[in-house]
Amino acid sequence: MARRRWRPLLLALLLTPPAFAGDRGAVPLEDRLLLMVLPHSVISIDPVTGGERSVSLELGERVLAHRSDGRVGFALSDRRILAIAVGAGSFQVARFGRGESLVREPALGDRVALFVTSQRVIGFDGGSSNLVEVRLGVRERVLDTAIGDSVAIVATSRRALALSPFRGGFFEVPLGLDERRSSLTASGDLATLTTEERILIFRAAFGSWEERRLGLGY
Repeated sequence: MARRRWRPLLLALLLTPPAFAGDRGAVPLEDRLLLMVLPHSVISIDPVTGGERSVSLELGERVLAHRSDGRVGFALSDRRILAIAVGAGSFQVARFGRGESLVREPALGDRVALFVTSQRVIGFDGGSSNLVEVRLGVRERVLDTAIGDSVAIVATSRRALALSPFRGGFFEVPLGLDERRSSLTASGDLATLTTEERILIFRAAFGSWEERRLGLGY
């Protein structure tokens, strides 16, 4: 008799959908941008607004690569950089100059993107949805780069540049001509550059550099 009483209850449990089924509010959703390349345009699908943004390709323009990761995405063509962030009203564009080309693979974080060309360091700030840039000086070379979720850092032969999506733009600190760099790291919203003389720390939340001198105790 006991088995017969349990059968209806077991059947009801099997047929009842989980409490979260069909309830999107019960399932955490990621703000991940979707980027698509079509024959004549590039479109982004925004997970927050639910809308779409598009930019038309020029006659003969070829898209070489495209990526999205988290809240930002980009498309790289043979003529320009197209970048967009979640919530943005349109794509931002940086056109290559005469004789200008990428010299490193584009780097992408959750809120930032980084592009190094033969003439400039270009960053995409996913906070304000702007492309920002720093011109490289004569004989200035980019030696290394690193990127985290919310920070990007570049070491050149003359300075360190860090990009923050919270404060907007690049922030720089000069390096000595003989100051040898040993490591470059980026994680979360924190970036560090270690040389033989000091540790330089960049905090993206504040847009500021800090310095720790290395002595005999380190």
